[in-house]
Amino acid sequence: MTDSTTVVRQKPLMDMRQILLMNFGFFGIQYSFGMQQTAVNPIYQMLGASPEELPLLNMAGPITGLFIQPIIGALSDRTWSDRWGRRKPFFLIGATGCAICLFLFPWVTAVWMAVLLLWLLDASNNTAMEPYRAFIADKLPPSQLAKGFLAQSFFTGFGITLANISLYVFKFVLDGATGAGIPYWVVGAFMLGSVCSIGTVLVSVISTPEIPPTPEELAKLREGSKGGEALKEIWDAIVEMPVELRKIALVYLFQWYAMNVYWQFVAGSIAESVWNTTDTQSAGFKEATSWVGLVNGWYNIVTFSVAFLLVALARKRGAKMVHSICLLLAAVGLIIFANVSNQYLLFIPIIGLGIAWASIMGVPYIMIVRMIPSTRYGVYMGIVNMMIVIPMLIQTLTFGWVFKHFLGDSSTNAIMFAGVLLGLAALAMQWIKEPPIVRDVDDVTHMPTAAH
Repeated sequence: MTDSTTVVRQKPLMDMRQILLMNFGFFGIQYSFGMQQTAVNPIYQMLGASPEELPLLNMAGPITGLFIQPIIGALSDRTWSDRWGRRKPFFLIGATGCAICLFLFPWVTAVWMAVLLLWLLDASNNTAMEPYRAFIADKLPPSQLAKGFLAQSFFTGFGITLANISLYVFKFVLDGATGAGIPYWVVGAFMLGSVCSIGTVLVSVISTPEIPPTPEELAKLREGSKGGEALKEIWDAIVEMPVELRKIALVYLFQWYAMNVYWQFVAGSIAESVWNTTDTQSAGFKEATSWVGLVNGWYNIVTFSVAFLLVALARKRGAKMVHSICLLLAAVGLIIFANVSNQYLLFIPIIGLGIAWASIMGVPYIMIVRMIPSTRYGVYMGIVNMMIVIPMLIQTLTFGWVFKHFLGDSSTNAIMFAGVLLGLAALAMQWIKEPPIVRDVDDVTHMPTAAH
């Protein structure tokens, strides 16, 4: 049995400018993820990869997230430097890695080089992103946590939107291609991402000091770090995980399985419903693929437009209810989206997904930080990320069979299936008992005693 842990810490309120500066680095990290979503697969195909190989070539994201984020989280919990802080060293290492990989990526000349760089890029992204979640929980008092996490949602939408827009704009500015046939307008977008990755993180690091540990906390950190017990810490945290956090894993199973289905099959769905083709070599399919960039860009604009509106709603109605409603909007939106035959009308139902994406990237964390001890923010944020990547791995391994035997090899049916899964996630969310809000004057976080 492990004793409950209680940490009492008074944290000063931060104004909106400070909260935005603190989260600005998330913009650069998400620009990098936007480039992965939009540009990496076309580069694979330009280098000769077949469409059937793409799922395996994209395994870097789930695999690195599964292993790296919990370890980085446990390490950051046990880290303190008077000069660099607790989370900042990981921001800097991750952002530097992202900047280097983004700079090199468009100059690759073979598929194996692109695969290697994607693994390194995703490892760097995960190294920077996981401690960022814990950084918000470290710095903000309970009344401002919603604002902090939804600021990350804002920068998520903004970063991915800029990644999509940069690819579109540079196409009209830069001509020519590399020796491997990668257009210079793709190169330009990656170069911008490289600058954004390191530049925005430096702004956050320089502008936002971390809260130093008390002498008692520091002694405990140094004692724990001697044994190199990061892996044991991850295991102990899983064993002692609060019941309500375990329930969130079910929500995430439906939610992230569905999102992976959407990202993989949205182009095929639009090709079927709007251009009436399933031929991947046809002009209609290429039109549908280009239209996906606009559709995804639009829903990310919705994401950063509504992110801060969700703060007030979560405070008034509760994070659980807000997230359920957002997921239901996405569920209905995707089912309608899959059956729309006018390319311009697609922008209406996808608004639901944009609202849900804002919630997915911020609202659940408002509840999660109330469920876990402040001394374990890092490791538990890493475990939460495992709840994200495991459904993605399951989807990668199982959906081909589901697609063939239950959905009739139809991308339109796949998108509707994703909508159904988001509806199930909304229902599962209601199973969770939302923890009460802790007052700012006593920032107290309890870890329930583990049962045998």
